[in-house]
Amino acid sequence: MVGRILKKLKERGALIEPVSNGISARKRRWSRPYGVRKPKGYPVKEPGDIVQVDTLDVRPLPGVVLKHFTARDMVSKWDVVEAHNRATSTTAAQFSSSLLERAPFPIKAIQVDGGSEYQANFEQECQSKGIRLFVLPPRSSQAQWLCGAVPTHPY
Repeated sequence: MVGRILKKLKERGALIEPVSNGISARKRRWSRPYGVRKPKGYPVKEPGDIVQVDTLDVRPLPGVVLKHFTARDMVSKWDVVEAHNRATSTTAAQFSSSLLERAPFPIKAIQVDGGSEYQANFEQECQSKGIRLFVLPPRSSQAQWLCGAVPTHPY
């Protein structure tokens, strides 16, 4: 309703837009030094080609919140799961080290959502280990598959 009123006022000339000063109130997006979007033709044929990593909140008791890190290989459906007190880039980097130790195959690429826990230390860890890092675009339907919101089985 407010939008319609403003539109009518502008059409009548009763409301005049101020001259833009060139300053934007929008936040600047943090540029990722290493993480990129996954190329369309990226081949996923064998275990370790791409592992998806995500976090969830787990509340086992009132007032207790744990961060549940999950990594799932997209070919073998092999999982690594850990719980931490906080979801920071340092704990995500520790989880990636644990993932590399526990995986029975070499990991070539990791795919994550755009969470802050997958920036800074996590990106540096992936870069130092030579693992490609793919970041999903914001509000992507693929992110629902990471957190298990969409069932992976037809039954």
